Amino acid sequence: MNKKTKYILIAAIIIIVGLCVWFLGNIIAYILIALVLSLVLQPVTNLMSKIKIGRFIFPKILSAIITLSVFWFVVILIFRLMVPFIAAEANEISSVNPAKIVNSLNQPVQKISGILSNLNIYTGKENNLTEIMVNKVMGIVNFSDLSLLFSSLINTLGSLLIAFFAITFITFFFLKDDRLFIKIFIAFASVEYETAVKHAVLSIKKLLMRYFIGIIFDMLIIFVLTTIGMTILGLGFQHASVLGLIGGLFNIIPYVGPIISVLFGMLIGILTNTDANFYFEVLPLLCWMLFVYVIINILDATFVQPFIFSGSVKAHPLEIFLVILSAGTLAGVTGMILAIPSYTVLRVIAKEFFYNFKIVKKLTKNI
Repeated sequence: MNKKTKYILIAAIIIIVGLCVWFLGNIIAYILIALVLSLVLQPVTNLMSKIKIGRFIFPKILSAIITLSVFWFVVILIFRLMVPFIAAEANEISSVNPAKIVNSLNQPVQKISGILSNLNIYTGKENNLTEIMVNKVMGIVNFSDLSLLFSSLINTLGSLLIAFFAITFITFFFLKDDRLFIKIFIAFASVEYETAVKHAVLSIKKLLMRYFIGIIFDMLIIFVLTTIGMTILGLGFQHASVLGLIGGLFNIIPYVGPIISVLFGMLIGILTNTDANFYFEVLPLLCWMLFVYVIINILDATFVQPFIFSGSVKAHPLEIFLVILSAGTLAGVTGMILAIPSYTVLRVIAKEFFYNFKIVKKLTKNI
């Protein structure tokens, strides 16, 4: 095969892959989600396959079925427990009168207005600062579209069911045959690169398995600590568990996620205490909430995340920070979430196929 033909073939493959991603995006998403689930659940399936009851040994197919069944049972149980809390929280927030919120914040707003006026930053001629706050709060707290949101969820229920069955079906086969994904890649590789491809896929699988299990463990820690902390502050288990859930979910967004969680927590703290005195009740509560968030994030950043990021993907913290920052600049929040898994894949591929380059040797020496 001459060079020209080789380049044409590579270009054709890239175009075909691009078209597949464009037109079959949902299916590819199902496969990727199933792959992540299989990576997380694979240790459980492997452990069950080693269990012996007398002479009976769990076959891989039975282990995969039991593992998936237990996983979905836990997911449904979590939804069953959390959905009523979330619905009650949304109902409580939707019933809040924005004018009452602004009234409770009237004194600090007037002080801020006076300070801004003295600094010639805000004159008050265009609009009253309180009126501006009312409009902003109504924009944030307006849940009149809540019914539209639920209607939209009902309309997408069919798609969710299809996704559920598709992901479950694909995950089952990945669990049943833990080398299936490797076989797929080897099928596309030439004979001379077969060993390198096999080694690369195995390395990627091992590193990503550690990473995703670590992420789930981290989310669980954040959920538990936030729920306990907010309950101790007297927010009530309903509010505390919702804030814990928000904190755990948003924690998958590096650096930005915890900030969003704090802002959401502060908002809930204000909205659920509109009848309380701002200076003597609300402000101290917000300070204590901020203290809890800071302590949790310090513990997470000091002990949990270094173990997950540096230990699982074997990369330097500064290296990880720069990768996440670059991914966030290029692709926003989605890029930040996918930055570490994508970077892990690229590092392993570079090590297997471009190891002669000094920069590759430096970046992949710990893999």
